[in-house]
Amino acid sequence: MLGLHIPRESPLHALAPGAKMLALTLAAVGLIWVADPRILGILQAAALGLFALARLPPGEVAAQLRPVLLLGLFFFAVHALLVGWESGLVTVLRFTILISLAVLITLTTRVSDMVEALERGLRPLRRVGVNPAKVGLMISLAIRFVPLLIDLVREIQAAQRSRGLERSVTAVAVPLIVKTLRMASVLTDAIEARGYDPD
Repeated sequence: MLGLHIPRESPLHALAPGAKMLALTLAAVGLIWVADPRILGILQAAALGLFALARLPPGEVAAQLRPVLLLGLFFFAVHALLVGWESGLVTVLRFTILISLAVLITLTTRVSDMVEALERGLRPLRRVGVNPAKVGLMISLAIRFVPLLIDLVREIQAAQRSRGLERSVTAVAVPLIVKTLRMASVLTDAIEARGYDPD
């Protein structure tokens, strides 16, 4: 769901990374106060319209949003069963709007630019012990690891399918955790070997 940057000549690409991230934060806060499904539907349509404004390839946008839709349907089914379909609809629309905007930002902004903007925004928090460089590194690694983990899951699923274990969650989860921890250990060694000093 977190796509890589796609270069285009568009107003959204030209917008400062800090402004886009601030807008996403304000949208997350603002959505809490909107409980009318009709307004949320309009906002969802507007969010999708921004992809066209950014001149992003429709096929790539659809590929990025497909998991969002599947998760949204899952959340709706759970809410509909436990609370009610109206509450489920509101929750799902809030979720899909926010994730759509996050996907839009990742597709129109380089990760390095986002991290740099985030570090600048967090500098005032140094006084309370927050290290902006460490937070930036953590977020950049998280964004970079998402597609790697998706590829890893696909590889493990293919291997387990050949063994007839495609329906076993444990058969996928255990090697995924082990491989992820190994990958994290190798990455940590590489960072330390380069003498990384966030201070």
